[in-house]
Amino acid sequence: MSVYFVSGIDTDAGKSIATGVIAATLQNRGKKVITQKFIQTGCREISEDIQKHREIMGIPLQEVDLNRTTCPYIMTYPASPHLAAEMDGVTIDKEVIHRATEQLRRQYDIVLLEGAGGLYVPVNRHYLTIDYICEYGYPLILVTSSKLGSINHTLMSLELCRLKGIKVSHVVYNDFPNDSEFIKADSIRVIEDYLKNHFPDCHLLELPVIEKGKYPPLDIEL
Repeated sequence: MSVYFVSGIDTDAGKSIATGVIAATLQNRGKKVITQKFIQTGCREISEDIQKHREIMGIPLQEVDLNRTTCPYIMTYPASPHLAAEMDGVTIDKEVIHRATEQLRRQYDIVLLEGAGGLYVPVNRHYLTIDYICEYGYPLILVTSSKLGSINHTLMSLELCRLKGIKVSHVVYNDFPNDSEFIKADSIRVIEDYLKNHFPDCHLLELPVIEKGKYPPLDIEL
């Protein structure tokens, strides 16, 4: 697959940072890689998550960013996509997003499609993000974090993927905020044990806390 969907266990898991770091890592290895934002809310003109990706990648906004191929839907209201679209009077057509992804796939080696929030975030009143991933068969990169409660959110997300038949290629454990080394070590162990039993081909990666804008590469192969 040349398209990977990047989702988080919740809104602030750090998936934008993880997406940018993965893109930068692959770019530095000579891959022609681009990031895409599924749907952006609470923003105008250019997706703020796309801008963060480009900052981490060390490149300017691309033509596909300026013409909004990398983010066809940008809503101003900071809410779930379904509500933000209703507030702005926008009808989200999933085929518009898919066609943009296919255009990018033809131009680049790898497309990292970052979601909005978690797997069960509604696109509209009858269609969820996880439905989109299932429909187009994208492998998933799931971003989790060291926040209290992340074990529950992570295992529930993985269990949903297992029940839906979604291939989880990687789990990225975001060390931020890293309030406790004990919690972090145990959380990673719990996730590792689950993956061994249910997703033996999935790779667990650790994303260190970012300091002073320095983004370390990840040991990832796509």
